[in-house]
Formats: sequence, C-alpha cells, structure tokens
Amino acid sequence: MRSREPILEATREVIGDAGFDGVTIAAVAKRAGVSRQTVYSIFGTREELVSQAVTERLTSLFGAVSELQSSSTTPLELLVEILVVSRGHILGDPLLRTLTLAGGSSPIFDPGAAERARDYVRSLLVPATEQFPELTPHLDFISDVGVHMGWSMLCLDSPESRSDAELRAFLVPWLGPLVASLLG
Repeated sequence: MRSREPILEATREVIGDAGFDGVTIAAVAKRAGVSRQTVYSIFGTREELVSQAVTERLTSLFGAVSELQSSSTTPLELLVEILVVSRGHILGDPLLRTLTLAGGSSPIFDPGAAERARDYVRSLLVPATEQFPELTPHLDFISDVGVHMGWSMLCLDSPESRSDAELRAFLVPWLGPLVASLLG
C-alpha cells in the first residue's frame, strides 16, 4: 500500500515531537496527509500503528548489529560493539530515543517490558552463536546483562558526554572479566 510507509513515518515523527501520549489517529493522519479512515483501514488501532512503527525501527537496529558479527574477532569485542552501536542508533533516532527515555508514557515501561527487552537482546545475539558457539549456553544471562547495561548507558550516558572510544575503554575492562568467567 502506498500510504503505509508515509503513515508509519508520520507516526514516528509524532512520537518524536509529542511523545507517545501525543499519538492519535487524527494527528498521524494529518501529518501523513491522509484521512483518518485510511489510517484505520491499514492499521486498525492506535496501538497497532505505534507497534508497527516501533517494530520497524527495532528491525533496523537488528540490521546494524548483524553487521558487527563479521568484523568482531572475540565475543567480548562483539558485546562491546553491540552496546556502542546500539547507543548511537537508539539515541540518534527520535522514535527510539523517545521510546527509551520518555518515562511512564512510553510502552517500554509497561509490565513485562524488561522481559520483552531481554527477548529482543537475545534475538540480537543468537546469530552470533554461529561465529561464537561458546556463547550459546550463556545467552539468557548475557541478554540480561545487556538490557541492564544498555538501559544504564542510554539513560545515564550520551555520545556528547562520553565518546564511543571512551565508552569502549569503559566497557572492555568491565565486561572482560564477566565474559572470561562465563567462557573460561
């Protein structure tokens, strides 16, 4: 459908400008230049519209992380790069930044959000087990660490306050002993 992508982009823009509470079918339709009926006929509900807009952006993060696997030579290097690249990707995208940092109005803070985040991080790591099969028995634990470390970085850190090189310099000695204890 020709209207689908402009509607999703309009949804992302509304979320970036007004947060999740500002997303209404009317606001999205106006921004996309379509009727409210068109939005309803394609997405059905506000919740489905927001869900699809967010899912597509998270899929783009998955693609960015997948590219790291071929360039990483150790599990530690891969985990550090996933965190560094994810920070830049999330904080650089208005929708993902709002999703992560919006507080109570964001669906990321709904009950079960941490479990969904762990599942998502696990899905990012599963392809890496082909290159690093030793990660396989530890995926759930590493995913849990990734969620907690990632949220901390996103909420307490930024590329303006700590460069990617400085972030790597922090992460390697912090995660190195953890990875060594799991895989050693």
